[in-house]
Amino acid sequence: MTPAPVVSSTAPLEGLVAVVTGGASGIGAAIAERLRADGAKVAVFDLRPDGAEHADLAVAVDVADDDSVRAGVAEVAEHFGRLDLLVNNAGIGAQGDVAANEDAEWHRVLDINVVGIARTSRAALPYLRRSPAAAIVNTSSIAATAGLPQRALYSASKGAVLSLTLAMAADHLREGIRVNAVNPGTADTPWVGRLLDSAEDPAAERAALEARQPHGRLVSAAEVADAVAYLLSPRAGSTTGVSLAVDGGMQALRLRPAGAR
Repeated sequence: MTPAPVVSSTAPLEGLVAVVTGGASGIGAAIAERLRADGAKVAVFDLRPDGAEHADLAVAVDVADDDSVRAGVAEVAEHFGRLDLLVNNAGIGAQGDVAANEDAEWHRVLDINVVGIARTSRAALPYLRRSPAAAIVNTSSIAATAGLPQRALYSASKGAVLSLTLAMAADHLREGIRVNAVNPGTADTPWVGRLLDSAEDPAAERAALEARQPHGRLVSAAEVADAVAYLLSPRAGSTTGVSLAVDGGMQALRLRPAGAR
């Protein structure tokens, strides 16, 4: 029987190297910051990496381009000599019902949100297989588990991320690689901010989004980062194939209106 690893209480990721895609802003930046606080060396992959404040290495990578991804992973391996943790966070949004987007947009969103995970994971696997504490976390969404209006394409992509996570967890468990997903609810990020700014009544739209989540507010990027840090940590050594909801109860709870008995 293999014993559970001994993990530092103050720096559970000490000595490990992490890649965070889409790590220069929003949830990705919060993840990079948290992983560094937990002791990891962090490489950020982003289309515009110059803004990556919480990176030990920032690399310009387009997850829609296989050559770009492979070059980025090779640079990380050369710089740090290893790669232990991968956060597949890069993604884009989409609005509208099933008829709202042309084929080209469907291909673009699925290529980035789903195939991008495959490209990055595929390139990282040779290094992860050599790690004593390998783990992958994919960023899915509440849109994968709840039917949200005007999010057909986005929901399809995030549902695929959830299923891909389970398949990867099964494929790589015996190679010592854990694979999990984090499912944020509506988070207070720059992308959501832009959606609110474009609404006819931004204040009313924000209030509606907050009310949709049972705890009555948007999810913070730091809360998502905390969940990712746990799933990556050797403390979660028996956790794989899990999707961890960080959504104020939106996925699982069915509350009565406030004041109702």
